[in-house]
Amino acid sequence: MADKKFDIAVFGATGFTGRLVAEYLAQQYPVGSGVSWAMVGRSKGKLEAVRDEIGAPGDTPLLVADAGDPASVKSLVDSVKVVLTTVGPYQLYGNELVAACAEAGTDYVDLCGEPAWMRQKIDAHSEAAKASGARIVFSCGFDSIPSDLGVFLLQEEAQKKFGRPCTQVKGVVRSMKGTFSGGTAASLKATIGAAMKDPSVMEYLKNPFSLAPGFAGPKQPSGSKVIHDDAVGSWLAPFVMAAINTKNVHRSNALLGHAYGEDFLYSEMVMTGPGDKGEAAARHIASDNTMMSDDAPKPGEGPSKEEREAGSFDILFAGTTAENETLKVGVTGDRDPGYGSTSKMISESAICLIKDCTDTGGGIWTTAPAMGHELIERLRKNAGLTFEVED
Repeated sequence: MADKKFDIAVFGATGFTGRLVAEYLAQQYPVGSGVSWAMVGRSKGKLEAVRDEIGAPGDTPLLVADAGDPASVKSLVDSVKVVLTTVGPYQLYGNELVAACAEAGTDYVDLCGEPAWMRQKIDAHSEAAKASGARIVFSCGFDSIPSDLGVFLLQEEAQKKFGRPCTQVKGVVRSMKGTFSGGTAASLKATIGAAMKDPSVMEYLKNPFSLAPGFAGPKQPSGSKVIHDDAVGSWLAPFVMAAINTKNVHRSNALLGHAYGEDFLYSEMVMTGPGDKGEAAARHIASDNTMMSDDAPKPGEGPSKEEREAGSFDILFAGTTAENETLKVGVTGDRDPGYGSTSKMISESAICLIKDCTDTGGGIWTTAPAMGHELIERLRKNAGLTFEVED
């Protein structure tokens, strides 16, 4: 990819999350930093306006491309090392882009939380990506980097400490301040709509191993009911992102040669506290349908800068080995998960892929097997995340 004009193309730079990505790159990786990047959108005028609004240099490259225009998509992927796309729902706007990247050998990162679409792309383009050398990495935001890399780090520490992996890991959201993105809500609605039309989509959604084709593991904890967990002393509620995060973790396990074991169990839930108050909060979360309602955030909308900077998240990963040994890893972020932290995570994923992980071969990946420790260190250093083993 030495002849590529740019390192990164931010596809969808005029959207809410896309402009946050462009703003982050402008601040963190200015001219002379060794990272060249361009803003991409359907309108040059809108690109110019966003460039000026975020304070990016006047000579920031602006590229016009449309997901529905194959010629412009091909021109884009031929000119960059990695396409960073925030344009979802991906099942509506990502098909041509993934296909073009897989064919051209261009790397690709996105924020996808649409498991049925991801499985369809795995089936359709894995061999082409392997042949061309394209590294296609889905889910490089709040879904599913904290989960994927948190479990990855915990399992490596378990091997060091106990000589064996944890056969069960529970992900528990200890706190989360901020909002889910409008793209997440739109993707959820599009996925449910697709499932209503195509029964195979529903099967992918129900199967915890749908992103690990050819593997059928043990029955998994459901995570869909309110429970009291004596080990953490709290009520737990279903976590809306678990449906995608758990599938990505199981795909990572498969891509790592089942380093976590073929009998690995994984779940994610939200901690709501002890007593009657904690139970009431858990039941409220379990019955909340905001993401599917008209009140859900819309694509292009989002919180103010002050709200993004006031946000945060803290997730515990608690593992247990077959010998009943226990280990904990905590992952935190210093911005709201859906926008502030996500924009930094996907930016660093794109840079990590082309700067630090040149030995990773072509294929359709998750973050842990594709970038692992290199990405953890980038996120620690630049993106306000922590990954720590806890007592």
